[in-house]
Amino acid sequence: MITSSEIKTLCAQAPDFDDIACGLNATKKAPKGMVAETRKVVAIARKFKQEVMQPYTLELDRRMQQDPEHLPWEFVQKANQWGFYSMWIPKSFGGQGYNIPSLSYFLEETASECLALANLIGVHYLAITSIFSTWNIGVISRLCGFVREGEKNNKPCLLSTAITEPNAGTDVEECELVDKGNITCIATKVSGGYVINGTKVFISNGHVSQWHIVIAYADARKPSENVVILAVQNGTRGFSFGRKEHKMGVKGCPASELIFKECFVPDDLVLADPEQHRKAKRAAKETGARFLDYTLAASRAGVSAFGTGAARGAYESALAFALKTEVDGKLLVNHEWAQSMLAEMYKNAALARLSYAEANHANGMYGLFSLLQIKPLYYYFKYLPMAIVDKWIVPFMRLPVATWLFQKLYLDGKKPEAFRRIAGWGSLAKFTGTDAGVKNCHMAVELMGQAGLRQDHKVEKMLRDAKLLQIYEGTNQLNRLNLFKCIAAGQHPQVKVFEYE
Repeated sequence: MITSSEIKTLCAQAPDFDDIACGLNATKKAPKGMVAETRKVVAIARKFKQEVMQPYTLELDRRMQQDPEHLPWEFVQKANQWGFYSMWIPKSFGGQGYNIPSLSYFLEETASECLALANLIGVHYLAITSIFSTWNIGVISRLCGFVREGEKNNKPCLLSTAITEPNAGTDVEECELVDKGNITCIATKVSGGYVINGTKVFISNGHVSQWHIVIAYADARKPSENVVILAVQNGTRGFSFGRKEHKMGVKGCPASELIFKECFVPDDLVLADPEQHRKAKRAAKETGARFLDYTLAASRAGVSAFGTGAARGAYESALAFALKTEVDGKLLVNHEWAQSMLAEMYKNAALARLSYAEANHANGMYGLFSLLQIKPLYYYFKYLPMAIVDKWIVPFMRLPVATWLFQKLYLDGKKPEAFRRIAGWGSLAKFTGTDAGVKNCHMAVELMGQAGLRQDHKVEKMLRDAKLLQIYEGTNQLNRLNLFKCIAAGQHPQVKVFEYE
């Protein structure tokens, strides 16, 4: 028999145990109420999919084919009426306070019908994640207040995240690469704020958002040490929209160009800048990397859920086709080769789901929403009346002391292993889920033959949509390298990743 002391010794010799057991550790600590809450979220998603999405999916795709400049305001309005833009904002910031991991299950469910429509909801939360990664509580509370107000007034207030530049795409997704990229979006410090000059491209939801979380740089010579994160509202002088990309897939979700020419942003809309970085315990570059790690670790789990939804949607479409189509005198589904293909497709979707679930476990233990999954706090906010939240919690969140407290907890208080773990699992989930989506869409078209190329069967649209997932939130090639850097190479200091002459 093995003794307790031997267990401790052997576990100490295998420091990667926590990397491979996030789910095991998280399950015993997570509030049980999250399970029932997630079931409710999935039920809501299915009802919304049946009543709103299914009658609209192909109609929107055809409309976009005819008029690429069309914006799906009617869908955004519907999503706002259902409360989806505040559903996963914490109660302490005026939102409905549903647990953050349940968002991934919601995105899978809606993406199984249409990735473009799922994006019109999910991409808003990339921006929410971006602002929370700064822990500038005063500005976060203000922006979340606009979202809630837009929901109450039936005037949707969406947020977008503007990071990609014309000549710097994947480069800006990694701190080790950004200094080698061609950075041109510069935020210059002036009295009372910053002035932004430059262009952002491929910004999902840009044209339907009212606020844009802009990641700019105070010095293009060393951008990794000079990250500036600002909130820019539509109508701000010096800010304008450029073109909408005419895409092959995900047509219903606009990919926008944002143009900044002498655009002034006051200090009270600056979420993070080099001056704040210098106050942190870590070096400026490391603090900037923490913002990226927090944001991408959470958002890449969401992208994985998009991919899982595509994988599941393709499987369900192929199965439905096989159940009603005869080949050589018997149903296609009764052919052994078809059963093997469908089993493979089911496996792809199931493993993709497990990957984003594990990434969410890592985030729940070590990442952006770890505080919200502590049992006493989870139940406290779950049952706390909104009247008390509005009267006491929200005003506190707007005090400078709240920002100081949360930045100490989340930026200075987290160990490097925590960031490595959440970033690695986020990348693993991202390329696993999105590759599974593309694979299953290919298989569905193959199984269905010519019928798979018809728009009314949806799988050709699913394939066009899913392909895009492999390149945003960092290409899948970059995410493989990031996984290796964070997890596989983490115990071997002689291994160098993202280093080249």
